[in-house]
Amino acid sequence: MPSVPFSAPPAAAAASGPTVAIDIGGTKIAGALVHPDGTMTATTRRPTPRGVDADGVMAAVAEVVADLSTSPLWASAQRCGIGSAGPVDTSRGTVSPVNIGAWRDFPVQERIAVELAAHGADLPTVLAGDGVAMTAAEHWLGAARGHANALCMVVSTGVGGGLILNNQLHPGPTGNAGHIGHISVAFDGEPCVCGGHGCVESIASGTAIARWAREQGWTPSGSAAGGGGGNGNGAVGAGGANGGRDATAAGVAAAAAEGDPIALAAFDRAGRALAAAIAATATLVETDIAVIGGGVAAAGDTLFAPIRSHLAAYATLSFVKDIQVVPAMLGTHAGLIGAAAAASMLLPSPSSQPSAS
Repeated sequence: MPSVPFSAPPAAAAASGPTVAIDIGGTKIAGALVHPDGTMTATTRRPTPRGVDADGVMAAVAEVVADLSTSPLWASAQRCGIGSAGPVDTSRGTVSPVNIGAWRDFPVQERIAVELAAHGADLPTVLAGDGVAMTAAEHWLGAARGHANALCMVVSTGVGGGLILNNQLHPGPTGNAGHIGHISVAFDGEPCVCGGHGCVESIASGTAIARWAREQGWTPSGSAAGGGGGNGNGAVGAGGANGGRDATAAGVAAAAAEGDPIALAAFDRAGRALAAAIAATATLVETDIAVIGGGVAAAGDTLFAPIRSHLAAYATLSFVKDIQVVPAMLGTHAGLIGAAAAASMLLPSPSSQPSAS
């Protein structure tokens, strides 16, 4: 999270208490009280339970809420934002996270509201998918700050995203607007897990990058030495496993940094797909910045250079040719900050909307 202090949103004067933020993912369930300047207190987390039923997972969420309720600031909380891995259906308050198998159409918003009330906090709540939450976070305190129209993306084991239009978060009726990973960019492309063909996710996700590189004959033997391990096929970071032999996108990124032609081609292919989708979105709704986060974005210029290069061939109209492509700023803070920002932006008064100015 940036160290620069941010002033409270103008509307926060009437409701300056914190927002209860809960971030639900496949590995952890986190919570915090997020204040109008973006600072967090009472942070807590639990590992996401494995091998349990739906109520077993919810028990960990309830523990997070219970932890937060011990804060002396709990009584001043104004609202609650819930960010969750998807798929989500915010019209029903349900989630079916790919990486939480016990939850299918799970009524997480209602269940969390019950937990809040049990601890004396009868608060308005809002549910946002993780891509939408990241978008809200980056617009409030991150790389999209000051931009009235922005596309924010998470490129990891999947590809998700969200939209800011006219300084407003635009989640759509079910919370899935801006889901750029399932825009088709290859008319005759391979089938995608969503049932479509040629989707961005099927080309540019960490999973797809690694799969395509291996299909072209790339092997990790020696090529990923010193280059970086990752969590699954999505994250790219420092420190490889198995003596540097990493067959995931992290290993492909390390090999690309060393000049491996197949690895470079895999990232060029991913960059082209992302560039086409970014240009199409900008043409449709006139976004002027694309912010990219997620594990694959940690590859840095290995990913961003081909995106920017190919963008010149797709973003050709006068009103899109100057679109910026930048890395996300908030990293691991984006989930909690984004849950709070989404609540402030989407819930009616007296909630306050994070200011981008």
